[in-house]
Amino acid sequence: MIFPKKILVSILVVILAGILVYFLFFRSDTENPGNVSSQETAELTKKQEDMLLPVKVTSAKRGTLVIKLKVPGEAVTDKKIIMKAEVSGVVKSLNVEESQHVKKGDLLVELDDREYRLELERAKASRLRVLSEFLVEKRFGLEEESASNVNRHRIQEAKEDYERASELYQKGLIYKKDFEKASSQYELALIESGEKKEEILAVSKGLTQAEVDVKRAQIKMEKTKIRATFSGIITDIKILPQEHLTSGRELFTLVNISQIQVQAKVIESEISKMKVGREVDLKFSAFPEKSFKGRVKAISPIIDPEDRICKVIIKVANPEEKIKPGMHAEAEIAADIHEDRLLVPQEAILLRAGRKLVFVVEDGLAKWRYIEVGLENENYAEVLEGVREEELVIIEGHFTLAHDARVRIVQ
Repeated sequence: MIFPKKILVSILVVILAGILVYFLFFRSDTENPGNVSSQETAELTKKQEDMLLPVKVTSAKRGTLVIKLKVPGEAVTDKKIIMKAEVSGVVKSLNVEESQHVKKGDLLVELDDREYRLELERAKASRLRVLSEFLVEKRFGLEEESASNVNRHRIQEAKEDYERASELYQKGLIYKKDFEKASSQYELALIESGEKKEEILAVSKGLTQAEVDVKRAQIKMEKTKIRATFSGIITDIKILPQEHLTSGRELFTLVNISQIQVQAKVIESEISKMKVGREVDLKFSAFPEKSFKGRVKAISPIIDPEDRICKVIIKVANPEEKIKPGMHAEAEIAADIHEDRLLVPQEAILLRAGRKLVFVVEDGLAKWRYIEVGLENENYAEVLEGVREEELVIIEGHFTLAHDARVRIVQ
């Protein structure tokens, strides 16, 4: 029985020694936190932060909510003409190529003008001959004496009647036949008084017609040079150098696409929401990732009786000429504008059990808030109840959050 007692004593000694070692070493470290390094402290803090759920936030703010109407449309240009030859002739020079940019007034096509130059010279010679005859007649006594004072008084009365009738006719107060009658009486008074003797003599001698022939020949010759009526692009060329053209022959198309119009189709029930000057976002099938800006230029006064569609014209700047006439477009037109509304982004809103909610951040905690939503568009929703202005609303990292979850805000 003595042996077991010795064993018990030995065990007690070992236990006491262990307790002494604990107090000497381990307990001293615990009571002296200064022994823990700053690096260890930073690592511990980082681990604690890493345990917080990262979220992105934005502030609930008051602003303008724009509700847009999506409608289809087609790009067109209001500057497009098919240029034609106005006189016949051989193409002396063709100065343009397909898709070439030209400026207003540039010489595009030149026809051989020799025939028209000869015609002009003949007309000028004929005018000189008639003019010389006219001067001879005038010099040798065909002039009449000046009109008497009585005739001058009659001319003055007729002139006043004519001017008064002209004014009344322009205001729509008299009929056209009454105006023409006053005009005829005034002209007759001038003829009877001798005031128009030179005009009459010129006509009788053919001088007036000779001058008309000169002007006509001059115009024909000028039309052999075909110039750009506005700045644009040449397309669909249909002629060749040295080709003989007839009057009216199509040459090519001149189009300007630096300004494009989109003809949008708006249904009858929505047309009252359209306003001239409203902003429009446009997307074209050819550029699905790019958005273009435009404005409503005009609203047609006519509704198509078949499909009950109204045409809305949208003006779009196209300096890079990416948009081509004929392209299909999707237009988002500002239809309803609601100012001073409390707004949150759509990505902040979640749906739980059929109710809409958001998470807001309070003292590092995510707070679950049910909200009442008013008007909405694709990007924002109006909050009627549940969120206050300037509260931080979580927009990313909130799909798996629970109420009162600890979070950290990241950029």
